Amino acid sequence: MTTQYLFVYGTLKKEFNNKTSRYLVKNSEYIGKATYQGKLYMVDYYPGAIRSSNPGDIVYGELFKLKNPDIVLSALDEYEECSDKFLDPKLFLRIKDNVKTAKGEYITSWIYLYNLPVKELRQIETGNFTIYDITADKNIILPFS
Repeated sequence: MTTQYLFVYGTLKKEFNNKTSRYLVKNSEYIGKATYQGKLYMVDYYPGAIRSSNPGDIVYGELFKLKNPDIVLSALDEYEECSDKFLDPKLFLRIKDNVKTAKGEYITSWIYLYNLPVKELRQIETGNFTIYDITADKNIILPFS
């Protein structure tokens, strides 16, 4: 079986410590910090990344090596609303693309990219989604714990 990786940049990062991020940590090996050439937008209480052709557009996240890729990705597809049970257009698409590790190596990894228009969304200019991005808006109620 080929090694499969997953790059996460939002609520699946370890710092969010929710049920699904804990599931990911339990069923994978944390490789470390990584980046993706893209832009990051605040969708709701979570971000969405899109590809960018500009090398200066960077999304910061974490890279995991999956222990049971088929099982883990199936569960995460539900969380990201991109499984077959969701209607098209899906909120996110899971695709393979290159991410850059902290050591400067490029690895082909799964990543969930936002699949809807971003015109009305606020761009997260830093490319780094943190708990602050959620708590800065006092009107957002978190659906996870």
